[in-house]
Amino acid sequence: MDAALTPLAVIPSPTQGVWEIGTVPLRAYALCIVLGIVAACFIADRRLRHRGAPPWVILDIAVWAVPAGIIGARLYHVITSPEAYFGENGDLIKAFKIWEGGLGIWGGIAGGAVGAYIACRRMNLPFAMAADTLAVGLPVAQALGRWGNWFNNELYGKATDLPWALKVYTWDAKAGHAQMVNGEPMELGTFHPTFLYEFLWCLGVAAVVWYVDKRWSLGRGRAFALYVALYCAGRFWIEALRIDDAHHFLGMRLNNWTSLIVLAAAVVYFLRVRGPQERVTYDENGRITPVTGEPSAALAPASSDVSDSSEGSDPSDAAESSEGPSLVKSDTSDSSDTVGDEEPEAGDADDPSDSASESASDSSSASTSGKG
Repeated sequence: MDAALTPLAVIPSPTQGVWEIGTVPLRAYALCIVLGIVAACFIADRRLRHRGAPPWVILDIAVWAVPAGIIGARLYHVITSPEAYFGENGDLIKAFKIWEGGLGIWGGIAGGAVGAYIACRRMNLPFAMAADTLAVGLPVAQALGRWGNWFNNELYGKATDLPWALKVYTWDAKAGHAQMVNGEPMELGTFHPTFLYEFLWCLGVAAVVWYVDKRWSLGRGRAFALYVALYCAGRFWIEALRIDDAHHFLGMRLNNWTSLIVLAAAVVYFLRVRGPQERVTYDENGRITPVTGEPSAALAPASSDVSDSSEGSDPSDAAESSEGPSLVKSDTSDSSDTVGDEEPEAGDADDPSDSASESASDSSSASTSGKG
């Protein structure tokens, strides 16, 4: 380390990452992950509501996705770092000691996707819609979770004397604190704060995905594909800075290859898939029904008037009636004006069912003014 470097010129690291509350260990790493999950659920809930889903349906998804994601993340770590768990010097029991660290984001996303898919199938919620609404909250969760690595003094980059270098201590992972000599923590050196780079990158990914989705109303999983592509691009260069033990293949770390492959798949998906943004409606019992068509055709929770007049028909039928073209325009203000101008003339001999369908269409259009 440069002798001119002073402690004021570096980012400090904690000397402790675990606190004992009675006999229960409180781990900063776990707290950061929990905080990230809460943030992701809060953001996803708001985005799901804008697309017609019931309040807090994200919690029903999280019940399946979070455990599956943790299992997937741990499996990825164990499979890609088998020496510590298998073979002559391995200990398989350590594979279950998740509190000692070791979660792979790639396995976490894959496992979480499986859990979310199961939850969506059970609730009749479009899986692509759920993925798109999670595309902003997930990078925020990853950003917050990276602070757990800061508490654990782990996953730092190459040695550096830059003003934003990270001071790292020699760490006792099992005890959850820095190793001490004569009452002072043993300083390992100053390194690139890759946890901070990824924190900032993930926040930027969340902002870009939010803006692009708001501007162009991405659907069919394209917002999620954009998130994956942007995250992989950042993870590639951040991974190249890290010096922790990792398997290499053809001169590159395994996670670099994973980033490239997943990035390519996400870009292909984003460019090839097309379709309108998915919406849903739900009745007074919370039963979810997907709504086809343009965003303005999505319905708010069904009112008793609409339910009585439609007699259980598909909510999208109203948008496909003879007045349909005026109801599926992206400009909802124009559609409401059009519907309001077309009043039946006196003596019109239309079938009464047409009037009921037209009334339901008017009610549906009025209840969904504005973009989701």
